[in-house]
Amino acid sequence: MEENEELNEVPKENQEETHDTLTKVTGMYKDWFLDYASYVILERAVPAIEDGFKPVQRRIMHALKELDDGRYNKVANVVGHTMQYHPHGDASIADAMVQIGQKDLLIDTQGNWGNILTGDSAAASRYIEARLTKFALEVVFSPKITEWQLSYDGRKKEPVNLPVKFPLLLAQGAEGIAVGLSTKVLPHNFIELIDASIKHLKGQKFTIYPDFPTSGIIDISNYNDGLRGGKIRVRAKIQQLDKNTLVIREIPYGTNTSSLIDSILKANDKGKIKIKKIEDNTAAEVEILVHLPPGLSPDKTIDALYAFTSCESSISPLGCIIEDNKPLFIGVTEMLQRSTDYTVELLKAELEIQLGELEEQWHFASLERIFIENRIYRDIEEEETWEGVIAAIDKGLAPHTTHLKRKVTEDDIVRLTEIRIKRISKFDLDKAQQYLDSLEERIAEVKHHLAHLIEFAINYFKSLKEKYGKGRERKSEIRIFDDIEATKVVIRNTKLYVNREEGFVGTSLKRDEYVTDCSDIDDIIVFTKEGKMMIAKVDSKIFVGKNIIHVAVFKKKDKRTIYNMIYKDGKGGASYIKRFNVTGITRDKPYDLTTGKPQSEVLYFSANPNGEAEVITVLLRQVGSVKKLKWDIDFADVLIKGRASKGNIVTKYSVKRIELKEKGVSTLKPRKIWFDEIVRRLNVDGRGELLGEFKGDDMLLVVTQKGVAKTFIPNLSTHFDEDMVVLEKWNPNKPLSAIYYEGEKDRYYVKRFMIENENKEELFISEHPKSFLELVSTDWRPVVEIEFTKPRGKDAKPNQIIDLEDFISVKGIKALGNQLTSDKVKNINALEPLPFEEPKENETSEIEVVDEENIVAKDDQKTDSPKTGASPQEPKKEKNPEKGDDESQTTLF
Repeated sequence: MEENEELNEVPKENQEETHDTLTKVTGMYKDWFLDYASYVILERAVPAIEDGFKPVQRRIMHALKELDDGRYNKVANVVGHTMQYHPHGDASIADAMVQIGQKDLLIDTQGNWGNILTGDSAAASRYIEARLTKFALEVVFSPKITEWQLSYDGRKKEPVNLPVKFPLLLAQGAEGIAVGLSTKVLPHNFIELIDASIKHLKGQKFTIYPDFPTSGIIDISNYNDGLRGGKIRVRAKIQQLDKNTLVIREIPYGTNTSSLIDSILKANDKGKIKIKKIEDNTAAEVEILVHLPPGLSPDKTIDALYAFTSCESSISPLGCIIEDNKPLFIGVTEMLQRSTDYTVELLKAELEIQLGELEEQWHFASLERIFIENRIYRDIEEEETWEGVIAAIDKGLAPHTTHLKRKVTEDDIVRLTEIRIKRISKFDLDKAQQYLDSLEERIAEVKHHLAHLIEFAINYFKSLKEKYGKGRERKSEIRIFDDIEATKVVIRNTKLYVNREEGFVGTSLKRDEYVTDCSDIDDIIVFTKEGKMMIAKVDSKIFVGKNIIHVAVFKKKDKRTIYNMIYKDGKGGASYIKRFNVTGITRDKPYDLTTGKPQSEVLYFSANPNGEAEVITVLLRQVGSVKKLKWDIDFADVLIKGRASKGNIVTKYSVKRIELKEKGVSTLKPRKIWFDEIVRRLNVDGRGELLGEFKGDDMLLVVTQKGVAKTFIPNLSTHFDEDMVVLEKWNPNKPLSAIYYEGEKDRYYVKRFMIENENKEELFISEHPKSFLELVSTDWRPVVEIEFTKPRGKDAKPNQIIDLEDFISVKGIKALGNQLTSDKVKNINALEPLPFEEPKENETSEIEVVDEENIVAKDDQKTDSPKTGASPQEPKKEKNPEKGDDESQTTLF
């Protein structure tokens, strides 16, 4: 201890020196580090709210303006010129300039400036050229209202802020990382920003959302006005080209085709998705072809691409800007309001300067006219001194200057003396008066603009939209995304094994019993002979409990998988029957499906993915006076309850064995399926339009604008084309009616047909490139109205109403059909169909016993099931010998 104390002790002669050193470090932190942090924040990373530029961007724009002569300049020259103002290397300036140029708003580019779609970099700055766009020249610069400051070396003047009369920061977006601070303002749509600025000036509310140059689909439901904590989701636009090919035509912001393809290949290598090959045909527009192995679901693969690759990503905006040399966190709405208000101030300043210049022109033009018209220049002929000349002119002007708006100054008189003799000799009084009148008109106009400044600003924004808005329509499609569960779309890339006796489950037990294919992100559900249940994540080897009777991949919130079970309640106890589903539990926690008595045992168990209810035979042991030793039980007579319910008594006597007598059918209700137009997906949650109730073999009918019809069993992962015109439950007995334009015949044709091949896309119009579908109807007796084109010099033919059922009989799907009319058609309108009573379906046996969504017991809370009806084989009712809530339940005996 003493030795340590000596080591830690500072010698007296060095104490003062140590103290000075510590003080110096503190000073360094307080001064140098904070100075550096402030410099990075203010001078490098974060844009100013006034003009939306970071310092390097502002200096590039200033350099371009100084060099501007209408021709292209080498970027290397611009970079060199910018270095007069920017105290950093040429590489950072060139990179910043390329980023501005790629946004295609302020810089008119020539040469290879890179490609934001593919990620290709720009050519060297000596090979590419640039000049300011007309938009930049009009919106960004106005030297007379610009505030100037000295450059870093004091040799030049540079703008403090450029007088940008447009919400440029929101149009271009900005991203930067400083010391302890960052910013991420997402780009917004040019036209929408102008419309929002106009709304703000009119005092109306507005909302703006991001729009990305890479297009894609975006979900802005959590945008949060671009503030910290917000998030938007961006997706590639993926379409099905054919049954084995997907095509990506738009990519998410923040990615490029190279990184996107890399992420797809990586997901394929990890076994998350399965693809055959990828082709990148990207040129001016994105086109990535993803070829799938035969038999793989394209819809499921699309969801898997969103779940496991860069085809979907999240972007977290962070609205941070510089105002008055301080960082300020604000949302995009306030940014636009401030920018618009600042634009109004700049427009006012320009108008005031313009008014002052016009009034000065009018003042001097009036003086000039007085000076020449009244020959005052003759009064100076005899003057010998300069002071005398000034005084003579001043005296000569005095009687004629009462109408002027300000006093005549000595500078005004000096300017009059500079008028040339040639101008005096050719002076035209009428032209001079016309010039004064025009100046007065312009002065009145500027004064009117100043008096109606908001109206002037609104017209200014409208003119910007008219001049520069063409071709700047929204690129990113706004849509609310559906949540994709990764476990439902992942490729089963590994195998699950079980050792039932020892109670182990895992992917590494390859010597044991194979169960099913699974993925490494799946959960598995396990049931044991003792009536225990547990859910665990797939792993190489896990212990779940000895004597496993059932193991499977677990689907969360699955209400359609029903477990049928009979168990013995403790040693010598009664046997109970129950049906239940498992929708959600705590992972790795064992659950007891019996009452928990020691030596409870499962006598019969089955898992039924569609709620099937089988018939079983119960056989009792010969004990005492028991007369009936064998009878059947139908699980359809048992209500589906929560997993914690006790169940119904089967018998109080000892069961010898239970045998399966007959497999059952589903006891669940047909599923109600809805279509949500917002996310364009099917759901069973009641969102959108109800399509109907679907049993196992019921199908959906889809018809697209291309004239393609298809039927398929509904799947919640199905993707629907943008040009879908019909989506409904398919009735195999109901014909479709279609009117289409036949390109080769140059006529409209009508056909009525039945879907002939299930699960197959079929084209029901001709393949001629000029053929198109005009109208399709799924009504039993559709009626249409034809409007005819008016011939030149004649009256139009009266509208014709046609009953399509009477017009043509039902034919094959490939039939040409009947010609609708030989006259030129203007419009074809669908009218109310004729009444028709649909044929009733033959009555079938009721397979629905109970609703699938009955009470589900909460975790760790056991509730007893209510009474159930006795089975047809039940001879008598008997009270449960045990006391409790189930005393009055029926005994199936």
